[in-house]
Amino acid sequence: MANQRHWCSFALGLWITATATWAAESSLNLIQQENAREGARDWQLTRVKVPGSGCRSASIEGYCSKQSVQAGDTIDMMVSTNPARAFRVEIFRTGYYGGRGARLMQTIERVEGMTQEEPFPGEKDLHECRWKKSFTLQIPDDWISGVYLGRLTTIPEGNEPYWQSYVIFIVRDNRPVDVLFQCSDNTWQAYNIWPSHYSVYTHPKGGQGPWADVSFDRPYGREAQYTSVVNDPLTVGAGEFIPYEFPMTYWLEQHGYDVSYVSNSDMVSPERGLKSRTFISVGHDEYWDRRQFDSVTRMRDEGVNLLFLSGNSVCWVAPLRESSDGRANRIFFRGGPYGAENVYAVGRERDHGPFPYRGPDEGLLMGARNVEPVNGGGDWTATKTKHWIFDNTGMKDGDSIPGLIGWEYHGQPAEIPGLEIVGTGTAWQGGENPQQWTATIYPGPKGNFVFNAATIWWAQALGDPPGHTLPWSHYSRPHGPDERIQQITHNLLRHATTK
Repeated sequence: MANQRHWCSFALGLWITATATWAAESSLNLIQQENAREGARDWQLTRVKVPGSGCRSASIEGYCSKQSVQAGDTIDMMVSTNPARAFRVEIFRTGYYGGRGARLMQTIERVEGMTQEEPFPGEKDLHECRWKKSFTLQIPDDWISGVYLGRLTTIPEGNEPYWQSYVIFIVRDNRPVDVLFQCSDNTWQAYNIWPSHYSVYTHPKGGQGPWADVSFDRPYGREAQYTSVVNDPLTVGAGEFIPYEFPMTYWLEQHGYDVSYVSNSDMVSPERGLKSRTFISVGHDEYWDRRQFDSVTRMRDEGVNLLFLSGNSVCWVAPLRESSDGRANRIFFRGGPYGAENVYAVGRERDHGPFPYRGPDEGLLMGARNVEPVNGGGDWTATKTKHWIFDNTGMKDGDSIPGLIGWEYHGQPAEIPGLEIVGTGTAWQGGENPQQWTATIYPGPKGNFVFNAATIWWAQALGDPPGHTLPWSHYSRPHGPDERIQQITHNLLRHATTK
């Protein structure tokens, strides 16, 4: 009987422990559950070959058939190796994962590679690859929303070295969520100079006009501004995600925010956004389809909080259209600037004549507008520290976060009832010319709010994940994580997700 009582007590203890563990796990949101899993020690690129002043990793490079995909669906990967080599594919989800930054989701040990043709420039200098499919990835039903990296690694023959690059895609979902994080992939593609300086900025006609088309059907080269903003060839193939956006996704998941991820093209209709409490634009979010503008405006009007933790945002109309084989939202060009009263638009019209694709005033959405000329750096200075966004920061009016403004920023506040200027100061355009920047907040119509941080670099003060390199701009650079900006961001998110 004693042994039986001992066994019953032991079994009861196991049941209580298991029940407590289940209860604890069930109280965690999906992001917290995911980040409790073991992260990968080896997910970054180690060996990348980008010869000379080039931008591409021709030894191995690839792209995906879609910007984003839902769990349960498929996505195709097109890969080229030169010379032709077999390669391995490892799929990682980026996040916090105890500080490691990513988790290994799946490995494909061997895919036979081939050298695929560089596309001939089409109309309006379009470079649209029509590569053969290398493999199809079935997204498992249990993969949660996130930014995913596919690490491509050649399998050496004999004593030759291996070479690597990334492909990048977003897994999206449709669940109600506290925070909806919009990746700025339209802008990644606008600046993508693959294969040899072909972007909306490097057209032979002079760039920056409606004469240049760009396609998502091509690999991402190294960062377009590698000589002036961030120089890290070990991010090749990942667009601008790692330097400009990863610090924020890392920080959000570190703190367990209930976050889901979308591409710019997922926001051409408002349905997904209306299932969120908070929408975030982050980093360099310059190129928007007009449908995105209308979608986010409707979200604000129906009570969604908007956080523009970004700079140079909603600047140029980028009309998305289908690819040559009919896939939606795979090609765009640089249309006209947003905002008839935008000083940036005035400058561009004077330079290039009127554009046929004009947008509404972006300041009436964001709270402050893009300025011209832009490109520079400066300190982010608080000017209204009695506002609740500064609670528990210890900041006083005039306190600054060094180097947080750059490399592009917002100014010229819009005339919106209730709008408050919470930060303002000098940006040094070109490193030497003084220019005003302005951070704002204004009330939405249903108890919500819209915050404009006014700088591309905001995320640099949140997190510093593995594989991340701090950027710089015109003799100025951010210093990395800052507890004051972290607290302001906590205040914004807690206010947005608990009201």
